[in-house]
Amino acid sequence: MNRIHPTAIISPDAVLGDNVEVGPYAFIDANVTIGDNCKIHPHAVIYSYAKIGKGCEIFPGAVVSAIPQDLKYDGEISYVEIGDNVTIRECATINRGTRASGKGVTRIGHDTLVMSYVHVAHDCCVGNHCILVSFVGLAGETDVDDWAIIGGSTVAHQFSHIGTHAMIGGGFRISKDVPPYTLCGREPLCYVGVNIVGLRRRGFDSDVIRNIKDIYDTIYFQGNNISDGCARVEAGFPPSEEKDTILNFIRNSKRGIVRPGDTREKGSDW
Repeated sequence: MNRIHPTAIISPDAVLGDNVEVGPYAFIDANVTIGDNCKIHPHAVIYSYAKIGKGCEIFPGAVVSAIPQDLKYDGEISYVEIGDNVTIRECATINRGTRASGKGVTRIGHDTLVMSYVHVAHDCCVGNHCILVSFVGLAGETDVDDWAIIGGSTVAHQFSHIGTHAMIGGGFRISKDVPPYTLCGREPLCYVGVNIVGLRRRGFDSDVIRNIKDIYDTIYFQGNNISDGCARVEAGFPPSEEKDTILNFIRNSKRGIVRPGDTREKGSDW
């Protein structure tokens, strides 16, 4: 049985699952689908073409599926898709996709936390188990892979890519891609190590973490350029999922990856 406050405004064309709670003055537009066991807090706004999974919670002032803030948007139908067990805190904004991108959809994966005042722009893809801390801003077509954490007030340039299990400190600018398993900070943003604490919490054993660190030492700190560093990793390290994830990420990077934190001291040719 759903619990709908009498002041909530819900289009008759919206589809609500079972056990959905909608608070006072919340607005749910036509062509919206909300899964079972969701809670929509007072004054939350969900515009058309949003699909929201099960067990989600959307807090006051959040705006989901507004049209994109992109001059190339021409009124076409586009979408926001949100997975299961996603929490969207106060005044966060998640915009629809655009046809110009070739995607037409903005996605948030399962079990992700979007904190207050976060902005997720058109055609972004945020993975599962991610945390976007308050005031993070993702420009259009930014990809954030599973388990990544982005610190508060950090902003990402359009087309940026943040790798799986990466952690980025607060208050920085992401203008280059952030490789998987890394810890990044400083200004300009750079690699400062492996996300050891996060990996341990997620069950990575010491040998795997050491292997990841050795791979990045080879890429960043042995006087190689990126291509040569990747070639040395390819030839010199045994097969592993982590090795493949790192190499595939770097080789497919369109913006280039962040630099090492102590480039000058190591004298590499970056």
